[in-house]
Amino acid sequence: MDISKVFENNKNWVASKLAINSDFFDELGKGQSPEMLYIGCSDSRVTAEDLMGLGPGDVFVHRNIANMVIGTDLNAVSVIEYAVNHLKVNHIVVCGHYSCGGVKAAMQAADLGILNPWLRNIRDVYRLHKDELEAITDEEKRYERLVELNVQEQCVNLIKTAAVQKAYKERGLKVHGWVFDIHTGNLIDLNVDLPGILDEIMKIYDLG
Repeated sequence: MDISKVFENNKNWVASKLAINSDFFDELGKGQSPEMLYIGCSDSRVTAEDLMGLGPGDVFVHRNIANMVIGTDLNAVSVIEYAVNHLKVNHIVVCGHYSCGGVKAAMQAADLGILNPWLRNIRDVYRLHKDELEAITDEEKRYERLVELNVQEQCVNLIKTAAVQKAYKERGLKVHGWVFDIHTGNLIDLNVDLPGILDEIMKIYDLG
C-alpha cells in the first residue's frame, strides 16, 4: 500500500464534502449526537457506515474480533457506557458477518496464543448451542449458524449491563442483532426480542 495515496484520497474526500456543503466540517466540529451504537467485527471487509449507507456523525462505532460483548472487556464496556449514558443512543446493533475469521478460528483445534481467551467466548457460544449446531451436517452452514448464534449471545450480554437495562426501562432503548451477508452485501435482521430475552433472564441478571 502506498500511504501517500491515503492522503491524496483524503484531500479528494474533503473536496467532495465541501462541494456539497461548505459548512460540513464546521458542523462536524460542533459535536455528535448519533442515534445508534454499532458493535461490529474488525474485519477489513465490513465497514459499518458503508454497509448501512450512513456517514460521519450518524453512528457511534465499536469494532473487535468477532463483534464480542464481554463483560470484563473495559474497552467495550466503556464504549457502551458512554454511548448509552452520555450520547443517549436509542439503538444498539450487534452485527456479525458470514465468513468471520474469528468464528472459524474459534472452531479450530489450535493454540492461537493471546487469542485463546478471546476466542474461548465463542467456544462458549458453541457449547450453549451444541445440539443445534452439531445437527447441521454442512460445515459451512454450521459456521454461518454459529455466526448468528454468536450475535444473539452478544445481544444477551449487552442486556446484562446496568446501562442498557436502565435505558431500556427509562426510554425504550432497543437492541438489534444483525448479520452482514458478505456474499451478497445484504443485512439480515435476526429479530432479537429484547423484552422476551429480558423477561427470561431477568431473575438472574436484573440489576434493579
